Amino acid sequence: MSTPQPPMPQAAAPDWQGAVAGSPYGGYTSPIPVVRTHLGHAIASEWTKIRSVRSTMWTLGVFLVLVVGIGLLVAALVEANASEGSLASDNPLSFGVFGLLLGSICIITLGVLTTASEYGTGMIRTTMTACPSRSRVLAAKAIVFFAVAFSVTFVSVLLVALADVSILSGAKSPSTQEWLKGTLGISLYVALLGLLSLVLGSVIRHSAGAITIMIGLVLAPLVLALFMFSESLSGLRDALFNYSIPSQMSVFYTTSLTNDGPTGWDPLWIALGVTAAAFAGAVWLLRQRDV
Repeated sequence: MSTPQPPMPQAAAPDWQGAVAGSPYGGYTSPIPVVRTHLGHAIASEWTKIRSVRSTMWTLGVFLVLVVGIGLLVAALVEANASEGSLASDNPLSFGVFGLLLGSICIITLGVLTTASEYGTGMIRTTMTACPSRSRVLAAKAIVFFAVAFSVTFVSVLLVALADVSILSGAKSPSTQEWLKGTLGISLYVALLGLLSLVLGSVIRHSAGAITIMIGLVLAPLVLALFMFSESLSGLRDALFNYSIPSQMSVFYTTSLTNDGPTGWDPLWIALGVTAAAFAGAVWLLRQRDV
């Protein structure tokens, strides 16, 4: 005769009503604390991304070499070949523009890669899953990139400015306004140029295409103007000269390539307006498209 088995203990029925009352997820209380995300979390994520990829180190490293190296080399060559008194009216900070013209290509490249590279690798799907607010993602990328680009540019141009002033002993002493424009102003302008590249990368979603467009935007107007010999094109030629990016960068050093066009801090306001309009358009497109 078989021995009767004791009855199996019955599991207590889950308190669904209590779970529902205490959880916003309708019947399940997660053991993991739920934290409401905000822009700060997105900024922290983008900071981790931008400092952990090799492209950031390479582009900023080449930028430093170009800006500092060319800036010091030009100043040394000018000092070596200058006659006595020939630099008396020159702004010694202005020789830093040569390195920035080439170095800005590095900032443009990094700006495009900050957004477009995620579309190329598919990482953007993970990013948007972690942070469904697309405008928040783009804003976080913009804030982190602008802070990095401005900081590196400001340190570079300040170093070149201090060195050039000491090398060019025969040049005049820059005024406070010239110091502000030649360090703070040009740094903001280059960072905005990179931010425009970031926005374009978000719109184009293709790294090579966006970089090509931005380089064309920097160089093409000035090159086209050089070959407009016809008098009927004089108005367009002057506009291209005046508003080309190299010409606007030179305005910060009071050595504009033309006698007309933007002066003072005008290039900075132009860059700010264009970048803001492009950013608004990129946010609208980001919300309309699928990732």
